[in-house]
Amino acid sequence: MSKSQDTALRLMIVDDSPESAEAIVSTLRNAGIAVRPLRPSSAEEFASVVGAQALDLVVAQQDSNMLPLAEVVRQVAATGKDVPVVALADVIDRESYIQAKSDGARALALREPPSLLLAVLRDAWADLEARRTQRRLEARLRETERRCDALIDSSRDPIAYVHEGMHIRANQAYLEMFGYPEFEDIEGMSLLDMVAPQDVEAFRQLLKGLAQGEAPPPRHELQARDIDGNAFPAAMEFTQAQYEGEPCIQVVIRRQELDPELAHEIEELRQRDQATGLYNRATFLLALENAVDAAAQGRARHGLLLVEPDHYQHLLADIGLDSADDLLAAAASRLVGAAEGLDAVTARFGEHTLALLVRNSDHDGTEAVARRVLAAFSADLFEIGSRSSVITGSIGAVQIGEKIASVSQVLAKATAAMASASATGGNRFELFDPSAVDRAEEEHIQAWVSRLRDALDHEGFVLHYQPVISLQGDTGPVYEAFLRLKSADGELIKPLSFLQIAEEHGLLWEIDRYVVGRAIAVIGERIRANKPTTLLVKVSQASLADDSLPRHIGEQLLAHGVPGEYLVVELAEAKVFTHLKAAQEFAAAAARLDCRIALENFGAGLDSFQLLAHLKPNMLKIDPGFIEELPANADNQARVREIAAKARELGIQTMADFVGDAATMSVLFGTGVDYVSGNFLAPAGPDMGYDFE
Repeated sequence: MSKSQDTALRLMIVDDSPESAEAIVSTLRNAGIAVRPLRPSSAEEFASVVGAQALDLVVAQQDSNMLPLAEVVRQVAATGKDVPVVALADVIDRESYIQAKSDGARALALREPPSLLLAVLRDAWADLEARRTQRRLEARLRETERRCDALIDSSRDPIAYVHEGMHIRANQAYLEMFGYPEFEDIEGMSLLDMVAPQDVEAFRQLLKGLAQGEAPPPRHELQARDIDGNAFPAAMEFTQAQYEGEPCIQVVIRRQELDPELAHEIEELRQRDQATGLYNRATFLLALENAVDAAAQGRARHGLLLVEPDHYQHLLADIGLDSADDLLAAAASRLVGAAEGLDAVTARFGEHTLALLVRNSDHDGTEAVARRVLAAFSADLFEIGSRSSVITGSIGAVQIGEKIASVSQVLAKATAAMASASATGGNRFELFDPSAVDRAEEEHIQAWVSRLRDALDHEGFVLHYQPVISLQGDTGPVYEAFLRLKSADGELIKPLSFLQIAEEHGLLWEIDRYVVGRAIAVIGERIRANKPTTLLVKVSQASLADDSLPRHIGEQLLAHGVPGEYLVVELAEAKVFTHLKAAQEFAAAAARLDCRIALENFGAGLDSFQLLAHLKPNMLKIDPGFIEELPANADNQARVREIAAKARELGIQTMADFVGDAATMSVLFGTGVDYVSGNFLAPAGPDMGYDFE
């Protein structure tokens, strides 16, 4: 199931109880899943919206009085869309399970506990996404095959496809090389017939090995023979392929008119990166594809390492851009030294990324190689021209096996692991192994926990500020504060990378205290500079558990001489809904300090305004999902106007953030929203220099 913050689950809930439906939405949001829920209040409303709305899942009460489960499934199926229906029950027994499956439900889930319901919905969504991905890939494959076929026809390289040694496809260049006028003349002919007699036996053994599943050699030199029996030197390149859905081998044959040694040297140069002497990216990808194919068939396990020098941009600033190639060449030398004695391929994979493919390596072997590479980098000074420097590396490693037998997945995991190793301080490696993922994940989490603990103890966090601009003529400075974590190389890491880990390890309340304390200190500095400023700061549900944060706010306001009215504390609507009593107590304590409360992500719930009967905030931050594509979405425009109008009736201000273009701003001017923010107006930054006048 996707966890991306940019991907929302479009969910329809068929449930007789609005409260139960809201509980389902809250369960999903508490798990970090963005939800766009719908709940039809009648069978007629369901019939009108099920075909008109884009949906991902339908959750339907099995014993609903409003609409029987079988009718829900029937109407969903009638739309012709792939939308799974999950039946919901209070108790599951043999009869209810059989009935749900007979009605056509994809799964049957219990309402309680919420964690079990969440797991079932995750699985159903993940299955749906997998089916959608497969359909997209199949369509792309068909289009790619069509384009490849056209490219092969027009290619000047002689190309043929061979199945069990027989020709099944050949382009015009191939036919011309051997002197055949039409493909029909060689269709079904053995590739052996194109080989001179002295090389037939060796080539027969090669074809036999390929038929048994052995990896093809990257290049095979021999004497070829044309239609008239004339022999000429040629080099064959083999690639595993498919033609019309059947496995086969693609053969590219090139004449070797040059001296064989010179031709070999030219081929070597074609495959090498000139700065480092390692293989280039294209050559390495071919080797990686072959390794992944072998792993997919269960014949071997391999290790992939992506390596980058730590703090690369800072190093370039020190040594100069003209020494960049020298730096990479020195790093390549260390990598080659670490790989000595191994069945390995080394390459320059990116601008400053090196790659190492270790063949026939298990988990322990790949881990040992990663340690050798780390040690090779840090063991001695790097000599770069006339300079010398201590340079460490960050490594992202992947254990390639049957569970991760896709080049794109392997590279994505290696890249993510390398970025994570760099972000958590560098001079370390992270190894992704599907068979040992729990252990690797635990090591990753512990590294993050240590880093967050260190940031809290040694001022490792900073705040950035984004202007919040009034559409109603108020020119007082207002900013929203955003938390950032400083990395070892000076880059800043956004909270999405670490907040989940912080929550699971009880660090959120400490982070909240830092954010609030720092915000109040900044407000105090602005007041003393005669620039009184209002700051919006986010706090988590972890700070609703007791009165420690309100007490901390009161102490900091007093210490810095800040009136409480300049601090606006933001709470997420979904968290408030599931922690309502604690949120009410927190809001009351904040009000005693003259601080204000804002509800963020407002309007995405099934009945968000019901919440305002129990908690009256000072501001509503409209859910960003309604701001996306606002100019082109009439429903979103109507929803924003509705929220602004109802809030104004209640004396509550409204705000729209993530404003990304002029068209969105133009629409917002006519909706009655009080405040706006977004990168179109001004991005977040470390300073407060926006001119509100």
